Amino acid sequence: MELNQNNGDTLAALQELIEVVAKLRSPDGGCPWDLAQTPETLTPYVIEEAYEVVDAIKNGDKEAIKEELGDLLLQVVLQAQIASEYGQFSLQEVARGISQKLIRRHPHVFGDVSVQSVDEVRQNWEQIKATEKGEASPENQKLSAKLSRYGRTLPPLTAAMKISQKAAAVGFEWENIDGVWEKFHEELAEFQQALAQETPQRQQAELGDLLFAVIQLARWYNLDPSAGLQGTNQRFVQRLERMEAVVDRPLADYSLDELESLWQQAKAQLAKEQ
Repeated sequence: MELNQNNGDTLAALQELIEVVAKLRSPDGGCPWDLAQTPETLTPYVIEEAYEVVDAIKNGDKEAIKEELGDLLLQVVLQAQIASEYGQFSLQEVARGISQKLIRRHPHVFGDVSVQSVDEVRQNWEQIKATEKGEASPENQKLSAKLSRYGRTLPPLTAAMKISQKAAAVGFEWENIDGVWEKFHEELAEFQQALAQETPQRQQAELGDLLFAVIQLARWYNLDPSAGLQGTNQRFVQRLERMEAVVDRPLADYSLDELESLWQQAKAQLAKEQ
């Protein structure tokens, strides 16, 4: 590919970032915080920055998108920098690896394969991916193996929905919604019993079962549990903002009854505006 001026400027900017991160990690004059980081300690930041990119995109804020993509790119460069210090791999290998993967998985662009639809592209992608990862073997084609990967690689709510969808697709499903509601009430009772009589470990397990049952209800009613919880989080914060806008002292200084009254006022105000 011919290198034009824009490509050259982009590569120069990336090189500057690489050098800045290397300096931050340098034992000679680097930043103590950056030097103390490991791939494991940085994992929460990778997740956080990815979510902030998504939030910026949803809000359509171009400046925020640009900034958050930079923060996410920093996590990629920083992880690669640490890996290179331990002789594991380099950023160059990361970039070359993803380029080669894209070429392999787009034979209709870089090869002689013909496709007629987006669905065909997706099917080819999944087939090539399965072959690359050795997932085409009988052992890895088992439903349990596929679901295990969802549990390891997706956020818990997303994984739970995906797991239940795939299980339902092979017939592991209730006959009607009544069975789902029965399961929910069964799990709720078991959770309550665990809270009263069981160990914290058992309580945690029953909480998970209850949440999984709620997700089954969401699936049956074609609702998105992640979007639902995100909306609740936003409404909770919005109501607190309204409360703080009308008080003359910190919320901690108010009684529970006063806080409840302020909460209901904020809730009613926001409901009128929707």
